[in-house]
Amino acid sequence: MSAAAGVLAGPALGVARAATAQTKPVRVGYIADYFGTSLTAIASDQEMWAKHGLEPELKVFTNGPIQIQALGAGSLDFGYVGPGALWLPASGKAKLIAMNALGLSDRVIAQAGNNTMADLKGKKIGVPEGTSGDMLLRLALAREGMQIGDVEVVKMDPSTVVSAFASKQIDGAGIWYPLVGIIKRNVPDMVEVAKSADFYPANSFPSAFVARNEVVAEDPDLVQRMIAVLKEANDFRAADVPRSVEITAKFLGVPSEPLVTESENGQYLTSAELAAATRDGTVAKWLTGLNEQFVGFGKLQDPLDPKDYYLGDLYAG
Repeated sequence: MSAAAGVLAGPALGVARAATAQTKPVRVGYIADYFGTSLTAIASDQEMWAKHGLEPELKVFTNGPIQIQALGAGSLDFGYVGPGALWLPASGKAKLIAMNALGLSDRVIAQAGNNTMADLKGKKIGVPEGTSGDMLLRLALAREGMQIGDVEVVKMDPSTVVSAFASKQIDGAGIWYPLVGIIKRNVPDMVEVAKSADFYPANSFPSAFVARNEVVAEDPDLVQRMIAVLKEANDFRAADVPRSVEITAKFLGVPSEPLVTESENGQYLTSAELAAATRDGTVAKWLTGLNEQFVGFGKLQDPLDPKDYYLGDLYAG
């Protein structure tokens, strides 16, 4: 090595070491479907974590409430939740750091011969508690002048809903794509009794990313880095949804077809559009609408104002 090369190598090596020292470990949860995985998959495929100084430990979960529990237990820093779990941040158990997408993939499904909610009265309905499937079931019942007590709710994990419906252990379910697509392949005569689009836009179904309260309080730099990753991945997805489906399918090791169907049941805003929706109060309206539903469903008595649990200033800043 020449003297000149040695002089150049020294500072360069120092910069590399500094960058490594500044890299922060982060524990991130996701759910193994398109909405719950796509941004995590894109960030991994496009090496966005390293770009923003993060070294992720990625953990898969079956639903949002379990991730909120993990945040509270200190075993997770950030996670993904669907709309059905947003009552937990509204009760102070986590902070929202970014909105994800507006989902229209939920369905209330029933065995053949049950074409309306009234047909399901007194029958067994499988529901993952505290999820968007749970929320849609309650909305669909209310639309028909019914209450949750008018059906026999059977609480079960999403994967159990699939097997229980296929084996006819339950008469109906509040569930979402791509699981609805899997069920349909096994039970082709199943009936879609209600869908989330029936209630949009009066009732919006946003999914979001959440942070552990202690992380927000103690490491705002980590939160900013995570938001930067989510924004970049979000814009990649908004610009090319089909490509994002391919990346997500590869990340999950699953066929792309169910994810294609799920991706077609959503609305994707760019980060600039989400920031604008944050500033003009649109996001607050989404969250306030959900709060009202949660109160009506008996999930919450006195939810927080969205400004107290959504870090909109950080996202839109």
